[in-house]
Parts: sequence; structure tokens; C-alpha cells
Amino acid sequence: MKLPWPRSLFARLMLIWLVGIALVLAVSFALFVGERERIGRSALFEGIAQEVAATADVLDRLTPGERERWMDELGRRRLRLSLRPLPERTRPLPVDHPLLPALRAAMPEREVALYVHHRGEGPHGALLIAVRLADGSPLHVRLPGIPPAPDFPMPAPGRLLAALAALIGGVLGLTWVAVRIATRPLSRMAEAARRLGDAPDHSPPLDTRGPTEVAQAAGAFNHMQQRVREHIAERTRILAAISHDLQTPITRLRLRAEMVEDETLRARFQADLDAMQALVREGLDYARSRDSAAPLQPVDLNGLLEALRSDAADMGWPVELHGHAAAPCPAQPVALRRALWNLVENGIKFGERVDIAIEDTPACAVVRIRDHGPGLPEAELERVFEPFYRTEASRNRETGGTGLGLAIARNLVRAQGGEVRLANPPGGGLEATVSLPRRPAAGTQSAL
Repeated sequence: MKLPWPRSLFARLMLIWLVGIALVLAVSFALFVGERERIGRSALFEGIAQEVAATADVLDRLTPGERERWMDELGRRRLRLSLRPLPERTRPLPVDHPLLPALRAAMPEREVALYVHHRGEGPHGALLIAVRLADGSPLHVRLPGIPPAPDFPMPAPGRLLAALAALIGGVLGLTWVAVRIATRPLSRMAEAARRLGDAPDHSPPLDTRGPTEVAQAAGAFNHMQQRVREHIAERTRILAAISHDLQTPITRLRLRAEMVEDETLRARFQADLDAMQALVREGLDYARSRDSAAPLQPVDLNGLLEALRSDAADMGWPVELHGHAAAPCPAQPVALRRALWNLVENGIKFGERVDIAIEDTPACAVVRIRDHGPGLPEAELERVFEPFYRTEASRNRETGGTGLGLAIARNLVRAQGGEVRLANPPGGGLEATVSLPRRPAAGTQSAL
């Protein structure tokens, strides 16, 4: 039966920490028990080694006749002593037996060896210590209660450090998993907020699956995103309606202005009406740029930019084109042309001369449009993309326009999944960088 995964983030983190702490405590307990048994066995072997050394020292001081009488008395506790040669059915033990270092430390001047003797003491036999006395006589000490091969190996310090390192690694891994679970929804929400700020009309909704808290936050974010889109759409509709409805009274005023007999006054009326007509036209273009839903199709950037350069030359604008795109780029041809033309026109208006460069990368196609004017203060590089915003140097309607050209360009490029940025290049002037992804972005229609 599969247990259900907790729904809330709090329950998930608590489950992870409880299970993790239980595992850590289990490993710690295993290490503690193993170390305790190791220390206990080490103390046991050191005690046996000291006892054997003391027995050998006593036998060294006795005559051969007296040794036989004291054998049983000296080995009464846990040793079985013998002065005879090695019995049959014995075999030597490896030198890495944990008792051997203790014996050599207690009797560094004596020859010591370990054997196993099979004489009915169990399936593994009995442990046998062979010691050479001072006069060369052999002394064999049988340890019937200790198996020749310990039930567990004596852990070396390196193994203990490795176990501790594994424990620390487990705690770090557990912490990483818990923090990742807690922060991943925040990262997704931050990325969604960034997309909403850059392109509110093309930002997909957040996935509402996951813990309860995450689902609630994602639902609230999606609701907010929908309200923002509705607000922008309503504002755009109002702007489009006002711009459209103003065309009729402007036309009537233009007809009535023709009836004015004073030529100077009539010319002034016509100039004001032309400015109003341009503002209305730009307002309609801005509203349409927010509503661009044409599908993407392969666009030859080289041909498009060459056509723009040719049109600019027909108008007497000095525009140079550099670079080459290796492959077509998915875009909306009409919208992209309008956006690039707005940027070229803006560069000619404030920089008199424009250089266009194409950079081709596997991820995106980059078009750089650079003028040779005074540039912009850093604080205004983003503000000039706001609708109806004009810099202090372009307040004159004759030179500054309506303040919608850059806003329209950014809307048109973002509708295709791209981006427009302004920067002051090191050599002076102002550079607009248009980035168009090679693959259609999420939320854009594609006819590819």
C-alpha cells in the first residue's frame, strides 16, 4: 500500500526532517555501539596480554620443577597454561589479529605467536598463544572463552572517519533537499513575476500543483496576473476608442479650418490639427501593438534589414548595414519591420546617422541599431519605453514626437518573444539591441 504524500509544505518538511533525523540517530547509534564494542574488546585484549605477560614473568623466576606445581594456580582465572610443545591440529592465525598487537606491546622482548587449535571447543576451535620464556622453554596459553576470529572486525580510525563523513554528508544532503523543496516554488514565482513584468500578455499561468501553500500562492498569482491583463486590456481599449473617436471631430475641424479666410490663422489651425492627427494615429498604433496576435513565420533578417536600409536611403537618411544572419528567424514580419523602423527613425532623429549590425548565435538573432547622438542618462534608458514619455531634450513636438515610438517597438518585439534594450556604447551615441529567439517563446503562436 502506497502511503499518501503530504499535501502541505509544512507537513512535507516535517516528514523529511523527522525521517532524516531518525536515520541520523540510527547511524549515530550504530557508530556508538560499534565503538563501544571496539573499546571493550580492546580493553579485554589488553587485559589478557598483561595477564599473560605477568604469568610469563613469574614462570621466568621459577625453576622447571616449581613451574609444574604453579601452572594450575597461575591459570585459574581464564588462562589454560601448558609447557609442552604445540599440540597437533594447530594452525597459525594471520598477523592482523587484534590480540597480537596487545601481546607485543605487553611483551616486546618475547617471541609471541597466535594459533588456533581444534579440539572440540566448537566449530572454530580455541585461541592459542605461544610465548617463549627467558630460558627458551615454550609456554602455550589457551583462551577457551574467546573465538579465534572475532565476530566483527576492529574498525580502524579511517573507517570511523569515513562513517562520520558519510553521516555529515547525509545531513547536508537532507538539508539541501528540504531547502530545495522550500525555495523551488519561490524561484518559479520570481521567474513568473519577471515574465509578467516583461510581457504581461504572453506570460503563461503558474502551475498550481504541489503543496497546499504553493498551490494557494500560485492560484493567487494567477488571479493577480489575470487582473493585470484585464486592466491593461481595458486601458488599451479605452486608448484605442478615444483615438478612433477623435478622428471624426478632427476631420470636421479640418474642414472648418479651410473656411478661415486669414491664411496665417488657417495655417496655424492646420498645424495643430496635424499634430493632433499624428497623436491619434500613434495612439491607435500603440493599442494595436498590445494586441498583436499574428503567428510567427520564418523571416529573412538580411532581406528585411536591407529593405529598411533602402527605404531610409530613399528618405535621405544615412544608414549602414553590417553582418549577416545565417538562417531565417521566427517572427511576425509586419510587426518586426515596424519595430525596427521605429528604432531607425528614432536614431536618425537624435543621432543623424545610424549603423545596423546583425549578430547570429545558436540561441537568438541580435540586431544592434546604433546612432551617433548624445546618448541618454542611465536613469532614462528604461523610462523612454514608457508610453508618452519624452526626454527633456525632446519636448518639442517637431523633434520629440509623441513619445510612443519606443513603447510601440518594445511591445511589437515582446509579442514575438524577443526583447529590446537601450545602452550607451563606449564610443558614444545610443544603441538599441533587439534580441529574437531562434525558438518560439512560450505563449506565442507559431506557424512554423
